[in-house]
Amino acid sequence: QVQLVESGGGLVQPGGSLRLSCAASGSMFSIYTMGWYRQGPGKQRDLVARITSGGSTNYADSVKGRFPISRDNAKNTVYLQMNSLKPEDTGVYYCNANAGRRFDFWGQGTQVTVSS
Repeated sequence: QVQLVESGGGLVQPGGSLRLSCAASGSMFSIYTMGWYRQGPGKQRDLVARITSGGSTNYADSVKGRFPISRDNAKNTVYLQMNSLKPEDTGVYYCNANAGRRFDFWGQGTQVTVSS
């Protein structure tokens, strides 16, 4: 069992930055693919960025070049640095840990609102 706790969300103006953190409890954090997903108002939950146990990353087209994802296995934490934020980045951001169908865990989400 892995428990995930997100932090770092909030209200920011367009063009601003936020850094989300997701702290994981439990063992073997390093084997999990860690991802950030976003659910905008009235929308489905979509992948924003993902980083594998080996450090490979992939991004949604809408955030490429703006939202680097990183992980610190010593701290059991994954980060999402969000730069040049746009109103369409608004939503609840969820952290996910995945190591197969039987090992798929979600955090409770953190709200990000981009508005002037």
